[in-house]
Amino acid sequence: MEPSPTVARILDGMVDLHCHSGPGPFPREFDHVEGARDGDRIKMRAFVAKSHHHSTVMDLQAARRSFEGIGTQVFGGIVLNNQVGGINPYAVEMCLRMGGKIVWFPTFSSRRHIEFQEEALAGGFPRSTVELTTVPVLLHDAQGRLRPEVGQVADVVAETGAVLNGGHLHPDDMAELFAVGAERGVEKMVASHPNFISDLTLEQGVELSRRGVFMEHEVGMYLPNDHPHFGIEVLLEWIAAVGVERTVLASDLGQLGRTRPVDAFIEVTTALLDHGVAEKDARRMLVDNPAYLLGLD
Repeated sequence: MEPSPTVARILDGMVDLHCHSGPGPFPREFDHVEGARDGDRIKMRAFVAKSHHHSTVMDLQAARRSFEGIGTQVFGGIVLNNQVGGINPYAVEMCLRMGGKIVWFPTFSSRRHIEFQEEALAGGFPRSTVELTTVPVLLHDAQGRLRPEVGQVADVVAETGAVLNGGHLHPDDMAELFAVGAERGVEKMVASHPNFISDLTLEQGVELSRRGVFMEHEVGMYLPNDHPHFGIEVLLEWIAAVGVERTVLASDLGQLGRTRPVDAFIEVTTALLDHGVAEKDARRMLVDNPAYLLGLD
């Protein structure tokens, strides 16, 4: 798909905080290098490679020579599922101090996701190519007390200026996590697809945004011909309620057989313009806000 001149201008320098490039146990449409090369089609500035099962920083270090001549930068991060030991401050230290940019709290290991699992698989969620054991990773101990590791992780995120992401947590857990992060000095906090899996209400999203949390909406969920979850009017409602100042658009794409992120950004940006979103507001959500979160400016 080729963008119009207006859409090309908007996407020039954009940043994707949520790209599922490979390798990993889930089958992926492309690897990190291929994703970066494709990003050059729209002069994408950077994306963050996300795996639900391992820190992607080492992938990128190992492939660093393969990125030569490619304009799109790729950064890594870590998801705190049971495959990395859950809420593991030592794994977070290594990831962030080696250049990682985002720490996602549990996704597939969250109690919210496990409750949602059967529905998710029926709806087309990827399945692992190897047998994996998933156990719940909880923020609280058996007595209901917040695990000390939560604060330890927040401390490392604050120290390195990284992004604290709520993963697939229950809304109450997510609100508590972000409160701990703010207390510990974390300045950059994000809730991914807040109206999906975590299933925040619009009012809960607005309240978190007032406390400094960015709402990250995934363009992959607004593609009418590719596993659609929502109509574009849902995205417009969230943008209007939260404001472009606290909204980020990312892809959450890379799954085998699905639209590539570049094409999804072109398609959804075009739809937003068709529905009256101003060019400057689209750039705020696609370029300025995510570049700030990654510390690129």
